[in-house]
Amino acid sequence: MREKQLTFTPRHHQLTNSNVWTADSQWLAFDVRPSGASFTSETIERVNVVTGEVEVLYRATDGAHVGVVTVSPDLPPRYLCIHGPERPDESWHYDFHHRRGVIVQDGRAQNLDACDITPPFTPGALRGGSHVHLFSPDGSRVSFTYNDHVMHEKDVREDLRNVGIAVPLRAVTPRKQHPREYSGSYFCVLISQTTVAPQPGSDEINRAYEEGWIGARGYQKPDGSWQRWAIAFIGDTLSASGEKQPEVFIVDLPDALEDYARPGDQPLEGTESRLPAPPAGVRQRRLTFTRGLAQQPRHWLRSAPDGSAIAFLMADEQGVVQLWTVSPNGGAPRQITQLTHGVQSAFNWHPQGEAIAFISDGRVMRCEINSGECLPLTACSEQPPSGDAVVWSPDGNQIAFMRDVDGWRQLFTVSA
Repeated sequence: MREKQLTFTPRHHQLTNSNVWTADSQWLAFDVRPSGASFTSETIERVNVVTGEVEVLYRATDGAHVGVVTVSPDLPPRYLCIHGPERPDESWHYDFHHRRGVIVQDGRAQNLDACDITPPFTPGALRGGSHVHLFSPDGSRVSFTYNDHVMHEKDVREDLRNVGIAVPLRAVTPRKQHPREYSGSYFCVLISQTTVAPQPGSDEINRAYEEGWIGARGYQKPDGSWQRWAIAFIGDTLSASGEKQPEVFIVDLPDALEDYARPGDQPLEGTESRLPAPPAGVRQRRLTFTRGLAQQPRHWLRSAPDGSAIAFLMADEQGVVQLWTVSPNGGAPRQITQLTHGVQSAFNWHPQGEAIAFISDGRVMRCEINSGECLPLTACSEQPPSGDAVVWSPDGNQIAFMRDVDGWRQLFTVSA
């Protein structure tokens, strides 16, 4: 087994679930927060997978913390991460609705999203916190999940998790009537629609999350035309009996950047009593009608590079979590794996689309999509790999993952 440990310092090293490699397959980006929910990393860093050299990409100041770093698909790399508030205090500290995305280059951070929490709100600005930022496959746009400060202050139950995107339409500069408001370099909108109390048995959802871009260039529709931009996400429906039932949803997005500034039935920027709303013509569509996606392990929807399939996890009839796919056009899901031990992690596609990597039976596995055959790439160990991230390099030759060594989370690669 050609497994290689990259980091050795006695501290935690945390990979994000996707987009952690530089485009030349030479560097892995990570943060140094402890595993779990504690968001206390002061730096984002990278390690060279050949030499083991470690570099600090950015260091937060004024009591802020950073983490969940991802990398652009082009060179020179741009690094995207969550940035917590500077000078945090009792009324404004790191939380789901108090964080932002920043783009890091040459040691400097530029805000991705603007924040405006004072009415009248600003189109293109958010009103809360963005999270897990992922560049689109061409590097032009960014997806994220979102929580809303304004609704959180009104009623915590109305601060529903949603999916948004940032597009390079124009920079956004609110009037800054509150000391916690700031400008952003991208125009941001929500693309999902949620409701506090979904109708049981309906397609309504109260949470949209774990999104993924569809295809390197979108997906082909049944009539042969191509939908250039689309995002899939998990939406929490309620079953007819009122139980949470996560399903796969998709949103087709406009081609033209100016279309993202066109409001639909409700204001893009939201109101004092409503969340921000998607642009005109943006509607979510339910793709799966199942007994519910797997809620553990945590995973993100990931699309085949050609856009033909969206992968997700769901238990089989025996209750074993397997890998499945569904077409962006809908239809019956296809079960890919027939594992005894089940999938134990997030997953990612090979850059050419023929395989998916994940953890099963405590080992990194390569699963061939056409046959479902699974090949273990690492040996069994007393310390199995972490299920948080299993990420293929852009050249398809290596898979990055994490394993705890002597109580510290370290970074590894294995030949794919």
